[in-house]
This record gives sequence, structure tokens and C-alpha cells, in this order.
Amino acid sequence: MSCAYDLIETTWITLPDGRRLAARMWLPQIETPVPAILEYLPYRKGDGTAPRDETTHTVFASEGYACIRVDISGTGDSEGCFDDEYSEQELSDGEAVLAWMRRRTGVTAISA
Repeated sequence: MSCAYDLIETTWITLPDGRRLAARMWLPQIETPVPAILEYLPYRKGDGTAPRDETTHTVFASEGYACIRVDISGTGDSEGCFDDEYSEQELSDGEAVLAWMRRRTGVTAISA
């Protein structure tokens, strides 16, 4: 199955404390809920991983998967401070991202 998809360059995920994380999304143009692939990285969605993201996520989106690429707090376009790799903040923010994904109509998280 090959389908069209929409690319959303930046969407904001508001965390419980008010900070916002920046995400790029590739969303299949399908009316039913779709599985989602989450990438939650500190490597700047706007430039650090952009070339690889373009070749990888476009393939998955054209096959019916929503792809969501999130800059962790304090990196890339996301607000806040980067405190450390695998910190409690990074983990709790990641849980908030998964909750945000579950609340979105038509997106079902399958991977983190």
C-alpha cells in the first residue's frame, strides 16, 4: 500500500510544566487511526538528522505509519534546558510525549 502523506514541519507538544517540545510529523492521508513511530532525540530535527529523516520517515509515512520526530528538551527547537542524557526529566518528558500521541485522533503509538 502506498499512500500520500502530509509533512508538518513543526508542531508543538506542551508538557505538563508548560515547556514545549518541537516535533516534525509525517502523517498519512488516511481516515482511520494509524500506528505511529516515535523518534525522541537530542540531535536537532531541523538540521542534525534532517537528511536521514527525509529518506526514512517518508518511506514509513507512504506505507501508512505516522512518524513523529521530537527534539528533547533544551535541544534543537525545543524549549527548556538539556540536563543530561537519560535523565529523569528526559524520561518523564518522553512519557508526556507518548500521552500526547495517544490523545491525538487517528494516531496510535506503537514504538518509543
